[in-house]
Amino acid sequence: MISVTRLNGSQMWLNAIMIETVEETPDTYVTLVTGKRIIVLEKAADVIAKIEEYYREIGIHAATIKVQQTEEWS
Repeated sequence: MISVTRLNGSQMWLNAIMIETVEETPDTYVTLVTGKRIIVLEKAADVIAKIEEYYREIGIHAATIKVQQTEEWS
């Protein structure tokens, strides 16, 4: 889970694996795989950094890099 801040200042935790996209237009929108969109106060780069950190903690980041490298070598 990653911590983000809603527009009203309250903190919430999102399951990082369920995040499909993060976009900044100029508000930061987090779209989940369910289609639900959430506006957060953090910048997109900060949300992405939190997601990457979470992936490293649970070991997914290394697996994703290996898959990408394998696909690039094909």
